[in-house]
Amino acid sequence: MADLTLTTGQLDLGGIVIGKNTAVQIIDITGLGRPPVRDNDHAQPSADGAWPGPDYFASRQVQIDAAIKTPGDRAAALDLLAALQQPSHTPVVRLAAGTTQALRISWPGRPVKRLEGRLRRLDAEVGRAIHGYIPLDIEWVATDPTWYADTETTTELPLGWLTGGGFTAPVTAPIYVQDGTVAADRPGWVTNNGDADAWPVIRITGPCTQATITHVETGRVLALPTLNLTAGQWVEIDTRPGHRTVTRENGGNATTLLSPASRIDLFSIPPGQSEMRWTAFDHTNTARLRLTWRDAYTAL
Repeated sequence: MADLTLTTGQLDLGGIVIGKNTAVQIIDITGLGRPPVRDNDHAQPSADGAWPGPDYFASRQVQIDAAIKTPGDRAAALDLLAALQQPSHTPVVRLAAGTTQALRISWPGRPVKRLEGRLRRLDAEVGRAIHGYIPLDIEWVATDPTWYADTETTTELPLGWLTGGGFTAPVTAPIYVQDGTVAADRPGWVTNNGDADAWPVIRITGPCTQATITHVETGRVLALPTLNLTAGQWVEIDTRPGHRTVTRENGGNATTLLSPASRIDLFSIPPGQSEMRWTAFDHTNTARLRLTWRDAYTAL
C-alpha cells in the first residue's frame, strides 16, 4: 500500500494521519533526540572513575501527548480512537516476530523521515468523550533507533564484462560476452545521502552461479560459492537491523549459501557515494543484482 501524503506538522501513525489539520491534535512529543544508550562502563579497580566500554543504542521511545477533538460528536471521537488502535491490532503485525510498522514524521524544516517499530501504548481518557474530546497518551517504540528517508532508493546492476569504454569499431562477429573461465564483473555506484550507515536489501536474479558481492571502499564481501540460480530464480539478502535474513524465491531459508566469512550484519552502505561490485558466472549476460535501501540519518 502506498504511503499516505503528509503535510508539515503531521505524523503517519501506522497508517493513520494525526497532527496539524486533523482531528487528532498533537500537544507535545518527546523522544526525537538522541536515543537511549546501553553503556558498558566499569568502575576502575583501585582508581577513580570508570572504564568506558562500547555504547549501544537502545530502542527509541517516542512519547506523544495528543487529543482527539470532534466537538460535540462522541461517536466520531470513539470511532477515531478505534481506528488508531486497529493497525497495531492486526495479527500480521502483533503476532509476527520481527514485523514492524512505520512512524512517519513531517517535521517543520525537515523532509519526511521514518522510524520502524511498534505502537506500545495508546491510553485514552474516554470519560470526556461525550464532548467529542479524548486525551491520548501514545508511546511508539522504534526498535531500530535510526532515522530513515521516507522513500527507497533502488539500483540494478547487470552482469557483464563491459566496465566502461564500450566497443571499438570495427566490430566483427561473433562477439563473446564471456568465455566461461572467469566470472563476469560489473561495477556500480550507490549513494547514501544520509549521515549514518544504510542497510540494503540485495536480490540476485538468475541465471548465474557462484556470486560474490563486494563493497569496494570497505572491502566487505558477501560470497555465495555454491549458489546456482536458473532463469527466474532469485536469492535475497536482507541486511537491515531486525531482519538479516537470506531467502530464496520459494520463501525458504538460504543462509547456508553464504560463506562462513560473509557478515551481513556488517554489510552496510556508508554515507556518501561508494562502489559496489559483483561477480558471477552467467553465459547469457541476463543476471541482475538489485540493491534497495533507505538513506539513513542520526537525527530528525
